[in-house]
Amino acid sequence: MCGICGFNWKDKKLIKSMNDVIQHRGPDQDGVYCCKDISFGHRRLSIIDLSEHGRQPMFNEDKTICMVFNGEIYNYEELKPQLIALGHKFISDSDSEVIIHAYEEYGIDVLDKLRGMFAFSIWDSKKELMFLARDRIGIKPLYYYHKGDKFLFGSEIKSILEDATVPRVVNLQAMYDYIGFEFVPAPQTMFKDIYKVPAGHYLILKGDQLEMKQYWDMSLVPAQEELSFEESVEREKEELEYAVKSHLMSDVPLGVFLSGGLDSSALVAMMRKHITGPLKTFTIGYNDKTFSEVEYAKQVADYFDTEHHVLILDKLKPDYVEKALWHLDEPMTDLSAVPLFLLCEQVKQHATVCLSGEGGDESFAGYDRFKASRMDSFYRYVPAPLRNNLINKMVHALPDQAQKKGAINMLKRFIEGTELPREAGHLRWQYFSNEKQDAQLFKGNIRQGIDEDRFRLIRDYAEKCDATDRINSEVYLDMRFMMTDSVLMKVDKMSMASSLEVRVPLLDHKFVEYMAGLPGDWKLKGMRTKHVFREALNGMLPDNIVNRGKQGYSLPVKNLLRGQLKEYMIDLLNNSSIIKETMDIDFVNHLIKEHDDMVHNHNHVLWALINIAIWQQKFNVTVG
Repeated sequence: MCGICGFNWKDKKLIKSMNDVIQHRGPDQDGVYCCKDISFGHRRLSIIDLSEHGRQPMFNEDKTICMVFNGEIYNYEELKPQLIALGHKFISDSDSEVIIHAYEEYGIDVLDKLRGMFAFSIWDSKKELMFLARDRIGIKPLYYYHKGDKFLFGSEIKSILEDATVPRVVNLQAMYDYIGFEFVPAPQTMFKDIYKVPAGHYLILKGDQLEMKQYWDMSLVPAQEELSFEESVEREKEELEYAVKSHLMSDVPLGVFLSGGLDSSALVAMMRKHITGPLKTFTIGYNDKTFSEVEYAKQVADYFDTEHHVLILDKLKPDYVEKALWHLDEPMTDLSAVPLFLLCEQVKQHATVCLSGEGGDESFAGYDRFKASRMDSFYRYVPAPLRNNLINKMVHALPDQAQKKGAINMLKRFIEGTELPREAGHLRWQYFSNEKQDAQLFKGNIRQGIDEDRFRLIRDYAEKCDATDRINSEVYLDMRFMMTDSVLMKVDKMSMASSLEVRVPLLDHKFVEYMAGLPGDWKLKGMRTKHVFREALNGMLPDNIVNRGKQGYSLPVKNLLRGQLKEYMIDLLNNSSIIKETMDIDFVNHLIKEHDDMVHNHNHVLWALINIAIWQQKFNVTVG
C-alpha cells in the first residue's frame, strides 16, 4: 500500500513536495524520478518484499518503462512464472514488478490479468505516452488535473494542490450534489477542475491529449450455469474462502476489523481456517449502547479465540473531525469516518495490514434501504390522497427520538424516502435533502449556475445496468454509483492516515462477479437481507450473528450536535465564509434551532455543512 503522484514535465522540487505531503501513505521509503517528459513520485508502505528491490519508481530492464503503483495484486504469484516463461527477467519478489512486465507483454490488456486493488501510472518512453488505471471496484483512489498541456495526478488531492498554479476553487455543482448524497460522485470532486478517475477506467495521455476509457463493468445477468440455490450456496463458500485466503499474503503483522456484524464475522471465520496462531481483531464502541456493537464483537472474538482489542469512544473532539477531514481531501458525510480514523490509529500499534468487511451490504443487498424500497411497493397501494394528506403528515408531526433506530425515527425516514421521486429507486433513502430545503438553503445566484436535477446521475448509471430484476438493479447502483466514492474512499483515507493497509476481500472482483450473477430474490428474500450470504454462513457462526441486522460504526451525531458539539457548530457555521457566500445563513440557523429543539432531526444537513466549513479552512478554498 502506497501513495503515488506525478506530472508530465520535469520539476524535482515540485515532485518532492507532492511526495512529501502524502508521507503518511508510505513512511517506509520514498522515491522520485524525473526526466524531460515526466516526474513521478512514490511513498512506500512495505508489505510484500521488504527489500530495496521493491523500491519505486520501478523500471523494466532497459528503463524504457517507468511505473509508480499503489495497491496489492493478489494473483501476482500466478502471473510471475507465466511471464518468466515468456522471457521476462525479475529482480524482486514484488507484485509491482509483475505489472511492469505484464504491461510489456500485453500492453493495456494487462488490466484483464490483474486481480487486486490498484492505482498506477506507467510512462512508456518508446510510445511517448502515460498510462494510468484504477482497479475495477475503485478500492484505491486516483485523482487528476488536466488543463491545456498540464497534467498532474495523485493518490490524494492534496498532492495535486502542491502545484500553486492549480486553483483552489469550490465546485458548486459538486457541493449541491454532496448536500443530498453526502459524498461527491465521480468523476467530480469538490475542487473545480480536479477529477477522480472512475472505478474500472483508465487514462491515456499522449502529448496534451487525454483519453479516458472504461475497461470493466459489473454484469448482473443471471449466470448460465443455472445452479440450484443449494449448489450456489456451496459455490459461494468456495469463492469466499479463496478471496479471503488470497488477501492474507503479507510479510508484516495482519489483523481484521470486527464489528460483530455479519460481514466482518464471516472474515474472521474464514481467516481462522488459515491462521492457526494468534489472530488479532479490532472493534470500536460507545458508552451509548444504542450505537455500540461491542458485545457482539466480543462474542465472535471468543468463539474464534482471537486476540481482541476494543476502543471505546466517549467524547468526539472537534480536533478529531478536523484531522479526519484533512485526510479525506473533500467533504464526505459518513458518520463512521471519524470513529474509523481513531480506530486505525489504535490498530497501527498492533498491525500493518487489516482486513475489513466493506462491500457486503452493497453486493448482498444488506442495507435497510433495500427493505424500504420493497415496503414502498406495498405502501403505494394506499390511495395517494390518504398517504399524502393524512398518513405522511401525521408521521412528520411525530417527535424525534434519541435512539439511533427508534421505531418513530425509522418510520419518519421511510416516509421521507417515499416522498422523493421513485426514479431514484432505493437510493431515495440515502438522499438527505429535498427541493424545499435546497431552495431555502442555497442562495439564488448559486442555484442559477447548477443543475438542480438531483437524480440525473442515478439515471445515467441505471441506463448502464443489465439487471433483469429490481433488487439486482439496486445492487448495481449501490456498487457502481455509491460505494466507491463514499465507503471505499473513507476506508482508504482513514486507514492510510495512520499508514495502515486495509484489504476488502468481499470486493475481490471475481467474488463480486459471482454474486452479481445470482437472482435478486436470493439476496433479499421477503424482508431478510443478505439471504444467500446468511445461508452460506450457517454453521460457521453463532445463529444470532448470522441473523443480526446491520448496525456499523456510526456516530451518535444528532445527539452530539445538541450537546458536545453544539457551540462548536454554531460558531463554525456562522463564521464560515463559504457557508455565508453560498447559503442563506438565517435558514442555516433555523435548521440549528429546529434540531436543538427536537422539532426535526437535521443532523445530516448540519453535519454536511460542518464538513464544508472545515474543508474550506483546511484547504484555503475560494468560491471563485
